[in-house]
Amino acid sequence: MDKFKLFTLVLSLTLVAACGKVDSTPKPLTEKQSAVLMKELSGKVAGTPVSCISDFSATNTIRVSDNILLYRVSGRLVYQNKLRSACSGLARDDDIMVSEQFGSQKCKGDIIRLVDQTSGMTGGVCSLGDFVPYRSEKTTDKSRFLR
Repeated sequence: MDKFKLFTLVLSLTLVAACGKVDSTPKPLTEKQSAVLMKELSGKVAGTPVSCISDFSATNTIRVSDNILLYRVSGRLVYQNKLRSACSGLARDDDIMVSEQFGSQKCKGDIIRLVDQTSGMTGGVCSLGDFVPYRSEKTTDKSRFLR
């Protein structure tokens, strides 16, 4: 084997080994993040996860943590998305969130990039997971109509 090819191979393997394993384990929620999550999901019941949601109905995005996004459709419906891996810096809410999606839906596997508002440099990159709908239960309390 040519010395240059051997050197290139050894250098490549060394660089890969130096990178180490990326820890994609989500960090526990802070007290503030837990409060945001509880406020948005309180009184709502989780439904069956879906792969896509309409982009038009999910205009209000709430960044809970580096791996949890909420899409508020209305006061009664919120979709929770646990990203496939943590997106470093997402929770800071400083960067612009750019979605790479096809068509008029946000879908599992779509890419989100964080872009610094000042420099325009790309920061964290992550992929959406399933969307879990949380809906308010309908009340059938007839006493409110008797007043």
